[in-house]
Amino acid sequence: MKDAFDENNPRKTWMSLLAKAPEGRVVALLDAAMTRPEFTWLRPPEIGSTMVRAHAGGTGSPFNLGEMTVTRCALTLVTGEVGHAYIQGRRKADAEASALVDALMQTRASEALRRSVLDPLADEQNTAKAARAAKAAATKVDFFTMVRGED
Repeated sequence: MKDAFDENNPRKTWMSLLAKAPEGRVVALLDAAMTRPEFTWLRPPEIGSTMVRAHAGGTGSPFNLGEMTVTRCALTLVTGEVGHAYIQGRRKADAEASALVDALMQTRASEALRRSVLDPLADEQNTAKAARAAKAAATKVDFFTMVRGED
């Protein structure tokens, strides 16, 4: 899995950022950035579950790991752009805000939204990832073999 920016599919990148954001963070950033535009629901927020798949050893055969709770929704702005969201957990407000961001990223407001919502989310996720990596690196054990003088 690649966490870096995918220049061939930028929507994939921002949808990933929104889906992985901590609870309430997208709502706070969006509300600080702008007044929410009017929209109509295509699918109001609903809570369900999805199957999570994994690979044996990280690269082997896929298997069903288990189910995860998700909240999903879809909306359309009055200007016609459609936004979707799939969010981990039971978070209807976050799903609504994420769908709004998705729709707004397809408008002229995209650059302002990138600076005020997506860039802070990316920075926070990169910081958290670096902290996890540093914590894991602190537990790393290097095994080496000393040459014995008997040979």
